Amino acid sequence: MDNSIFKKLGLNEKEIVVYLKLLQSGPVSVRNLAELTSLNRGNVYDILKRLQEMGLVSFFHHDTKQNFVAEDPEKIAELLRLREQELKQLEIKVNEIIPELKSLQEKVGERPVTKFYEGKSGVRFILDDILSQMKKTEIKEYYVYSAEGVREDVYSAYPDFSKKRIKNKIKAKTISLSPGGGTYGFDERKWLGAKEVKEANDNMTYILIYDGHCAFIARDLSGHPVGVIIENKMVYETQKTIFLRLWNLI
Repeated sequence: MDNSIFKKLGLNEKEIVVYLKLLQSGPVSVRNLAELTSLNRGNVYDILKRLQEMGLVSFFHHDTKQNFVAEDPEKIAELLRLREQELKQLEIKVNEIIPELKSLQEKVGERPVTKFYEGKSGVRFILDDILSQMKKTEIKEYYVYSAEGVREDVYSAYPDFSKKRIKNKIKAKTISLSPGGGTYGFDERKWLGAKEVKEANDNMTYILIYDGHCAFIARDLSGHPVGVIIENKMVYETQKTIFLRLWNLI
């Protein structure tokens, strides 16, 4: 039996053992259930109390003894429906307080926030952040410095990124710091091509400038991709200004 279903409902390993054993044994006392599950009586009693609260177990008295019995397994489906209703109510409440939470965040001011990411999953997170942020902006355009080597890390971490970007009509301007790279739709690319840039290419960083954020993707000493996101409008505006000035000069 796939016990992961019970875990998703919030039951731990011992609670699952007790519930399944109750289903198999029928009505049973705490003492006998402790013997059947090889758990101490105190733990079994606490587990039964929690299972009762969840509606999966009930009890009755027989000859002055308290016996416990598992409820009909249909209760599990009922519990799932209840959880679904609770989640819907929670979603409504969360949406109601999001504006208040955002106002608290804004009170921090323009102090830069830096976040660090590792590996391909980290690179993918950064690219997902671009899609998420750009969907909310009026001017859907961001800027890229593309460097050879790291460029391949970016492409392989998120092969369908360009497709999603195009679907959401997000534009991109890219300055390639090395040969290679192309356009895929809703984007433009220029090549810097200076000799000193080519010679330094192996040590260059892939930079993304988007809606109050600047992301830097490079490789660590082991050759694995690492990334940093800086959230700050001043840093963003500075990087954007430099990029557009250079774009117009190429």
